Parts: sequence; structure tokens; C-alpha cells
Amino acid sequence: MNKKFPPISSKLPVFMHGADYNPDQWLHDPNVLEQDIRLMKLAQCNVMAVGIFSWSMLEPEEGTFLFDWLDNVLDAFADNGIFAWLATPSGARPAWMSEKYPEVLRVGADRRRNLHGRRHNHCYTSPVFREKVSIMNARLAERYSAHPAVIGWHISNEYGGECHCDYCQDAFRKWLKRKYGSLEALNQAWWTTFWSHTYTSWQQIESPAPHGETMVHGQNLDWRRFVSDQTIDFYLHEINPLKAVNPDLPCTANMMDLFDGLDYREFAKAVDVISWDAYPTWHESPAEDNVASWFAFNHDLFRSLKQKPFMLMESTPSQTNWQPVSKLKRPGMHRLSSLQAVAHGADTVQYFQWRKSRGSSEKFHGAVVDHVGHEHTRVFQDVASLGESLSHLSELIGTDVPAEAAILFDWDNRWAVNDAQGPRNQGIHYEETVMQQYRALWRQGIPVDIIGSGDNFSAYKLLVLPMAYLLREETGELLERFVLDGGTLLVTYWSGIVNENDLCHLNGFPGPLRKTLGIWAEEVEGLHDHDRNGIVMTPGNALGLAGSFEVHEICELIHSEGADILGQYKEDFYAGRPALTVNALGKGKAYYLAARVNDPAFYDGLYGKLVSDAGVRRAMDIELPGGVSAQLRSDGEHDFVFLLNFSGEERTLELDQAYTDAETGEPVLMKLTLPVYASRVLKRSSGR
Repeated sequence: MNKKFPPISSKLPVFMHGADYNPDQWLHDPNVLEQDIRLMKLAQCNVMAVGIFSWSMLEPEEGTFLFDWLDNVLDAFADNGIFAWLATPSGARPAWMSEKYPEVLRVGADRRRNLHGRRHNHCYTSPVFREKVSIMNARLAERYSAHPAVIGWHISNEYGGECHCDYCQDAFRKWLKRKYGSLEALNQAWWTTFWSHTYTSWQQIESPAPHGETMVHGQNLDWRRFVSDQTIDFYLHEINPLKAVNPDLPCTANMMDLFDGLDYREFAKAVDVISWDAYPTWHESPAEDNVASWFAFNHDLFRSLKQKPFMLMESTPSQTNWQPVSKLKRPGMHRLSSLQAVAHGADTVQYFQWRKSRGSSEKFHGAVVDHVGHEHTRVFQDVASLGESLSHLSELIGTDVPAEAAILFDWDNRWAVNDAQGPRNQGIHYEETVMQQYRALWRQGIPVDIIGSGDNFSAYKLLVLPMAYLLREETGELLERFVLDGGTLLVTYWSGIVNENDLCHLNGFPGPLRKTLGIWAEEVEGLHDHDRNGIVMTPGNALGLAGSFEVHEICELIHSEGADILGQYKEDFYAGRPALTVNALGKGKAYYLAARVNDPAFYDGLYGKLVSDAGVRRAMDIELPGGVSAQLRSDGEHDFVFLLNFSGEERTLELDQAYTDAETGEPVLMKLTLPVYASRVLKRSSGR
């Protein structure tokens, strides 16, 4: 059965290929636009994001609007078959606004108001700033919503940051009143009897501050939630005038690499299409899995937010100018990096930036067109070559990533676990714990979704909960049902500790999962960086793992309450105590890993067995060479397998069945050699 999502825009039902374009920087030279149009065609670029930071050119003085230059750009696009994501310019204000209305400037946690400068240096709550944004966006909507070149709205740019001004303090209090209803309920949820911090009036409550309150964890958590909600509310304020004119024109807001400051799972509900900006540091460790798997995880996360294809809104065609070391991409790496995004669900490949700025902070950031201004550069030819490849892969547009395994990742859990003041305050390493689990699945070519506690678990055969410290009672009930119905669940240490208010679960950890896992976690020990212990596998255990594996950083002391013991601690006073267990419940199984294992071979063996037993689908039924990733997209009739060589060395593999090359249609040899940084897209009939 054919399963495809509609293209992001019916105007452009192929891969979108393009870049951020800043023609407002070049209005002094009319020849630049003419040359850019010529070069866009040569590079097979069909879409540009325009106007992202152009407020001062659109409204140089309050109430004076200049649109002729933008008219010329969009008209030229329309005449040449190029399309635009038209941006709202709120990411950076003009200086006249800061001068006349200082309330728009952000106030830091130290309660000092910022000076004018940089980006996103504005208050999302400020009535003046909201008014000015509405006026600007209404003007843009009235003028361009029906323009033939415009395919959607690029709202602001990389939302982030927080403000602690009086407007935001009042908004925070109102948010709390809506959530809790009474001070009694708030004090109970925040456990403010600790250190006699009970609030007796709403006006006493302020945001966390370095010279004020930081020790009420429920308050810290709610402030993070408020900042996220207030940012989303501002985004909705931004799109109101746009949707009023043309509700069908899609809106996106470009997100960032596992950004900590906003709950993207909530943000995703407000946007029409997910887009994000990826800047891998491939040169750090090309022969290792870390960089490639980290960005694979991010691609999977952003795809999973709406369970459909996403946009790669920004990437660099060469280097950045802001990473610690700005090395060049090696030959083949531009295609490899771009196709990795496509493999995980991207229906666009776009760059920052089209043409290098002549001055200021990003003048040396990579671009399709260098300062030399022509097409005779290595980078331009790499971009043009990828454009040619994408033009032959249009049948991939709208295809699904058929994941049968998922990892649970919630932002409020992330915030809470990193604020917990628990067993390892020098580094609890939550994100690394998530990646240990993900990387083992990625190495085996397992399509994975990154889901939240409010998502549907029944679509999966294998569900992984890495360090689910904050776990709601209702989530625990859903996970129990998942196992009872035949699912395989794996939970790691430091899970089921607190509820949604960061209050510890009573009656034993892991709280709502105690029955499901068949264990009681009595104590948890944080190990010094130099400390080591080990897990000794029980002879003949159901996983087929043998010997011992080194553990570090976290060791939980658990009791079996019906779970089978698969591995035991090797050393210390808890030697012989359970460290890895499995509990049969209903039709399914629930595993618990009580310590952080240091050896990737352990995770490879563990997940290899879980995947096999649960019948989880792989991209290919072969053992992949080290550093080679296999990713899968499918329309239900045909599968498209991406083989991506991140190893830094040539790799050879034996295919599991007959394939054709998705770009050329030619048959592929069963013994396939992948040169350094090579990437291939293979096609086969779908087996499912």
C-alpha cells in the first residue's frame, strides 16, 4: 500500500534546495541580484529564505515602510522559477525601536536591562514589541501572501532566550495562577515548606535569580515551562496577522540542535511544518560514531515531532565561523551530510548562507557563493552536484521512516534531571545516557522515533526509557499497558524518581514502574570519575551475553520483586546484587539496567537481542561495517535504503538482496564498496 505525505508545498513537489538569502545587504549593487539568479539556476537551487533580519530595511523609521526592494527580489524569483520562504524580521529589531521604546530590551536573570545589539535581545511579553511585530507582519501578509513566489512563512529565526522584566514577572504569576489556582496548591507542588520558603502572596513569587531563589526545584521547572510557553505564545502572536490573510500558507520556525531552552515537543503543535538548523563538526572525530549518531538522533527527533517529513532549513555548504575550529568539509562530506538528513526524513536541503556577507560577524561563515562571487569554486560545485542528485530523487518526497523502535525524550524530564542535585552533580550526563541507547540502535540500522510521554506507544515493538527521572503516574500506567500488550520495554537507572512537580515518588523507586519492572531501587550511588565497577552476566542468561562489562558513574542498588536477574554487580559491598533484570508481564517483557555500562559492545549485544526477539525492522538484514549507517524511508511499495559511510575509511559490505540505484535506476552489485565519505541511495520492493 502506497503511503506518502503530501509535499510541503504543492507549488514545489520536489526536493527544496536552497539557502538563506540576504539581498538587503546588497541593495547598493543591483548587479548582485542578477548574478544571484543566474547562480541559483546553475546550482539547481529552487528556494530561498528571504528577509530574516531585514527589519531596518523594511521599516527604516517608525511607520515608514519600504517594500520596493523586496518586490523586485520576489518578482525576479517568480520570473525564474525560484520560490521563497518569506521571513518575519522579528529576530533582530532596528535601533530606532530600542532607542524609543527601551522596554523592548531584555532583562537578564540579574535584573539588568540589556543594551541594544545582537539577536533576540527582546522581551516576548512587551506590549510595544508585540504591537510592532503585528504591524510589520500584517503589512507583509497583505502584500505578499498571494505572491506566486511565496510558498510559506519563515517565522523569526531560532527562537530562544528569556526575559526577567516586570512584564514577564507578571505574566509568570498569571501562568502560575492558571496552573495551580491557589497558593496552597502551588506551595504543596513546590514543597515550599523546605527552608521556610512558603509563599503567602502571589507578588512574592519571582523568576529564579543568581542573587535570589534557585533552590526550589519545582519553581525552577515551572519557570522553564513558562519561558517555553511564553515563547510559543509569542510565535502564535506573530502568525495571527499572517493566518488572517491566508490561513493556508504554511508557517515554520527554524529550531536548533537539541536546544535546551524550549520544549520543542510543545512548540511543534503550533507550527505547520518542522524545520531545523544542523551544523555537524564532522572534522572532530570522523572515524567515530559520536558526531554522526548525534545528528542522526536530532534528525529523528525533529521528524518525530509531527511524525512526517521535516525541513533541513540551515546547514553549511563548507564551514562555519563560530565553532572552536572551522575546518573545511572533505570531498564527499557535503553530499554525505545532506543525504543523512534526507535519510532520516528531510524533504529539503537548505543552507546558511547563499552569499557570504562582506562584513560583521558572519562574513567568514560558509556560503554557496564565496566573496569571489562566481561559480568556479569547489563548494559551489559540491552544491550543484547535490542539486543534480536531489533532482533524481523526487520519488522520495513524502515517504515515511517506518520506525518500530522508539526512545522516550521529554524536555521537562531533561530540565528536572539536570537540576536534581542528586548522585552526580559534576555530571549526571542525561544526554549521554540517551545517546548510548540510541547509538546502539543506529549502529545496527534500526529506524527509531524519538517520542514524548504523551505520544502513542502502541505503534512500537521496542520502547526505551533512558533516565526517565521525571515520570508521571499516567505515563507509568501507559507503559504498563504497553508491556502487557506484548511490547518490549527497557528502562535505565535513575528512572521513576519524581512526578511532574519534581516531588519524589513515595513507596519506592522506580515509582509508577515498580510493578512493571518487577524491581525496587533502594539506593543509588554516584561514582567518582576514576571509580569503576562491573556487571557480571549470569551464565545462560536470556540475552546470550557472557563475561563482564565495566560500569562507571551510576550504580543503583536494586532488589528483584519477581524479575529475573540477568547480570550482577562485580565489586564493592553490593557485589552479587542485581544490575540487569527482566520481568515478564502479560505478553511482554520489561528490562531494567541499574548501572551505566562503559562498553559499546554491551549495548550492541543487548539491543541486538532485544531487536531480534521483538521482531523490530532493520534497514538491511546484514551486519554493518563500523562507521557505516543504514537508514530507511518507504512509501509502502518501495523501500529506499541510504548507506552512509562516516568511518573515514573505505568500507565494503555484502547486500542482503537485489537493489537498484535510486538516482540512476542501474542494478547495484551485491558486493558494494563505499569509498571514504561515500553515500548511496538504494531502492528495492518493500517487504512489508
